[in-house]
Amino acid sequence: MKGVFDKVAIVGTGCCKFGENFHQSRYDMIIDATFEALEDAGMELKDIQAAWVSTQHEMGGASIVSDALKLNNIPISRCENFCASGMDAFRNACFAVAAGMYDRVLVVGYEKIKDLATRGLPTPPLGWGGHPILFADAPPVSFAMAATKYFERYGIDRVPLAKVAVKNHHNGSLTPKAHLQREVTLEQVLNAPLVAWPLGLFDCCGVSDGAAAAIITRKEIAKSFRDDYITVRGIGLSVSTARPMDRPGYDYNGFTETEVAAMQAYEQAGISNPRKEIDCAEVHDCFTITEILNYEDLHFCERGQGWRFIDDGISTLEGELPVNMDGGLKCFGHPVGATGLRMVYEVYKQLQGKCGPRQVKHAEIGLAHTLGGVPRNSCVIILSN
Repeated sequence: MKGVFDKVAIVGTGCCKFGENFHQSRYDMIIDATFEALEDAGMELKDIQAAWVSTQHEMGGASIVSDALKLNNIPISRCENFCASGMDAFRNACFAVAAGMYDRVLVVGYEKIKDLATRGLPTPPLGWGGHPILFADAPPVSFAMAATKYFERYGIDRVPLAKVAVKNHHNGSLTPKAHLQREVTLEQVLNAPLVAWPLGLFDCCGVSDGAAAAIITRKEIAKSFRDDYITVRGIGLSVSTARPMDRPGYDYNGFTETEVAAMQAYEQAGISNPRKEIDCAEVHDCFTITEILNYEDLHFCERGQGWRFIDDGISTLEGELPVNMDGGLKCFGHPVGATGLRMVYEVYKQLQGKCGPRQVKHAEIGLAHTLGGVPRNSCVIILSN
């Protein structure tokens, strides 16, 4: 299964500053991200033949992007797939280019939610999939159950989780476009107010506004735009039932959706040993326990060894396999439609060697990963220089 391998390249990316962007409209953020991507690619808006848009909140996402950018009368498709929305929009755009339908396409994801009365994404009255909302459905509670199960099975405490927060806050302090740009200590994380035990304030990602964009073209013409284009080597997507925790035997130790999506992407990219072949990764750290489970689900380490992966410093900027080099969701927050493309933006820049003080040495192959729903879906993208 080769998929898009060796057919599609990224020639431009853009990202606005994430945060409480009360001073910006959704149009402003879309324009910031898109025009940075266009400038990066050496293109103009008139060069774009089609666009894909990701947003969780707004049903009129395609029209909003058309209005913001004045992209009149070209195909624009909206993609919504929970937290995988941005990467799924990117996936569909890659397929269109690989199929030969278009040569130059735009993918843009955005979310403007800090202005809402809920200060976050609204929840449907009957919950997702028509199920009544239960207290246990709240994300901090669901992932807290994963953490307590992990603690019980492997005999650890909150310290490895706290080390994830310390690492990501350090990386975020080096990233000008991150929402949160300050370091924290292990003691601050462990002594912070609890949200859902064992997850404290610094174990949880925040809510932010943001937008990110990418411009994709056929690999054979990518060099006409830039010499340091980045190739898309593999894309995997896995979607499961609406409520995984209702499955018999579900034990919260890892997420099958991530593992399946990763195996799809690895097969396409020809990767047999992710720990050795992946040079850097952006993963979905909605909570600190999630990042630890991601290490295992992505086969960076064996089951039950994710806590050692952070404890031994393997995922730091100086480690063997740096993870969340820009601070991740922990420091960018999670504007759902933009998150996956923000990860692509970071990996793209890392593989070009353009990340300044957070640059990973000799980065040639990078991974981006999202996990969403309850969770019930995951997308994994492999990029290469």
